Amino acid sequence: MKSSPVKTLVGLIFVSLLGCQQTPKSTPEVTEPLSANDTVAMSLQQQALNSNLAYELVESLTVEIGPRLAGSDKDLMAVDWAMDKLKGLGFDHVYKEAVQVPVWERGHASASVVSPYPQPLVITALGGSVATSSSGLQAEIVRFDTLAALKEADSASVEGKIVFIDHKTERHKTGKGYGKTVGGRSRGAVAAAEKGAVGIVIRSIGTDHDRMAHTGMMRYKEGVARIPAAALSSPDADQLTLMLKRSDSVTINLNMSPKGHGVATSYNVIAEVTGASKPEEIVLIGAHLDSWDEGTGAIDDGAGVGIVTAAGKLIQDLPQKPARTVRVVLYAAEEVGLVGGKTYAKEHADELDRHYIAAESDFGAGRIYQIDFRVNEQVFTQLQAQTAVMANNGVVKGNNQASGGPDVSMLPKLGVPVASLRQDGTDYFDYHHTPNDTLDKIEPAALAQNVAAYAQFAYLMAQSELDLRPIPAKK
Repeated sequence: MKSSPVKTLVGLIFVSLLGCQQTPKSTPEVTEPLSANDTVAMSLQQQALNSNLAYELVESLTVEIGPRLAGSDKDLMAVDWAMDKLKGLGFDHVYKEAVQVPVWERGHASASVVSPYPQPLVITALGGSVATSSSGLQAEIVRFDTLAALKEADSASVEGKIVFIDHKTERHKTGKGYGKTVGGRSRGAVAAAEKGAVGIVIRSIGTDHDRMAHTGMMRYKEGVARIPAAALSSPDADQLTLMLKRSDSVTINLNMSPKGHGVATSYNVIAEVTGASKPEEIVLIGAHLDSWDEGTGAIDDGAGVGIVTAAGKLIQDLPQKPARTVRVVLYAAEEVGLVGGKTYAKEHADELDRHYIAAESDFGAGRIYQIDFRVNEQVFTQLQAQTAVMANNGVVKGNNQASGGPDVSMLPKLGVPVASLRQDGTDYFDYHHTPNDTLDKIEPAALAQNVAAYAQFAYLMAQSELDLRPIPAKK
């Protein structure tokens, strides 16, 4: 039987896409012809895999701007950079929206073991921490395996001491180990202070063995004493644990000078590809523009900025625009509390019912292997069928329990459907929030595969005729 033109096109595209990786033994058999939308999606994939735009954007951001802590001068430079890049790429509409962000200065941080085995320790201040006195803070440490163990402890064993939470982060492709340990970073200072501790150090929330500490945001609680909070490198956490096996009394000194400076104005930066027939309906793809100040913010989240911007550009350049508007949002101040995401949800409350679906890229540059949704359960299977073409890019069907990503995580409770394009995060927490978050950690081919996935996702969603609401309650 003679092959149809669509089947022949699919086979040629598929072989072309695989050609850079390996030579297939035979042309894949296509059992069903592609729809017009699938054909465009396959073309978007091929264009993405042949483009260096995303990598060029991350290189530009990390080299020309570098670290961009929310509220800093570099943060505003990044906003100007984004506005210039998005306008230069020819998006239909580029604008920014003001966001009030907390301003925190890291200062210096040092630590050492005073007794019984004097030696230096490698630490970094946790985001939002208060300072020690100028002479430092010296006290015995008390070790806990987890935040839960600290909460269960007798206050008498903690009072007047520096708490040490020694919870190791497990390595997983999904990054799920982070969720098990990050509470010690975010809530440990409050739990320690409530029991009378004078300071807290935690094993870095990371999966590496480098002598490099991981920063990240922590929180205080009204009415609870604010104590200095720092993260130890993993080898230094091991060192303290070994010392405690030899002595019941280990004293350390912390000297830290971080400082808060109130609030400042930053911006969510937004670019749009105007929809052809349903311009009022929105498919949102986002990333966050800010970063921590230790590295250059390449994987967190320069990669995401490059991915969603390049994906949006591919759709912008299509001969015929999709039905819905594709909105690229580069959020402000994600690292210090999802501030840009929360502001966006508040400021766009009147149009959230017109947001068809949202997704955010904020997990580095590892390849995307699965797509999850959180949509009307009655159409979930149909939606999976509509996005099945993404399997040609290595993205397989997932579940209906997506969160969408940090800055869009508040949208489901407001009724907005979301998707999570799952990246391989096996080594993500080796570099996350460290000085090692730099451009060399990004593989250009993997970044391009992400662009292909986001371009296909955004286009297919902008064309979909399914009613994705109401979304299911979180399980």
